[in-house]
Amino acid sequence: MATHQISVTVNGEAHAAEVESRTLLVHLIRDELRLTGTHIGCDTTHCGACTVLLDGKPTKSCTVLAVQADGAEIGTVEGLAGADGMHALQEGFWEKHGLQCGFCTPGMLMTGAALLEENPSPSEGEIREAISGNLCRCTGYVNILKAVQYAADKLAATAADAGEDS
Repeated sequence: MATHQISVTVNGEAHAAEVESRTLLVHLIRDELRLTGTHIGCDTTHCGACTVLLDGKPTKSCTVLAVQADGAEIGTVEGLAGADGMHALQEGFWEKHGLQCGFCTPGMLMTGAALLEENPSPSEGEIREAISGNLCRCTGYVNILKAVQYAADKLAATAADAGEDS
C-alpha cells in the first residue's frame, strides 16, 4: 500500500505523519495522534460524532482521507478549552445538562464552536440547522440547544466586558 508524508496542525501543534492512501482523518487523529475525544460512530457520515474543524469548517472526519488534510488546520475537542478553563460551550453543556452518555458531545461541541464563530448570536432555528448533521440518541436536543444558547450569551457578555475594559 502506498504511503504519503503529510503535515497537519492540530489544535495549534504541528504534526508530520506517514499515512496510507486509505487512512481516514479520524484514524489519523485517534490512532496516530492519540486524540481520542473525536469519536467514531457510524463511519457513514450520518451521526457526526467524528466532527472536527477542518480549516475552521465543521467536517465529519470519517469522510475525509488524511492525505486530503495535508497542510490543514484541524481543531478537535481537546483544543476547545483555553488556558483559562473550559470553553463557554463546554460550560454550557455542563450547566444546561446538554449531554447524557456523552458520545455525541465532541461532535456537537465542535459544530457549536463553528456556528458561534460564524454567528455569535444564533436563533434557536439557526442552532437547530447547524447541529442537524449531528445525532444524539439520548437528550432529545432541547438541552443541547439551551447549552449552545448559554455559550452564545456568555461569549457575548465576555466580549461586552472586554469592550468596557478597553
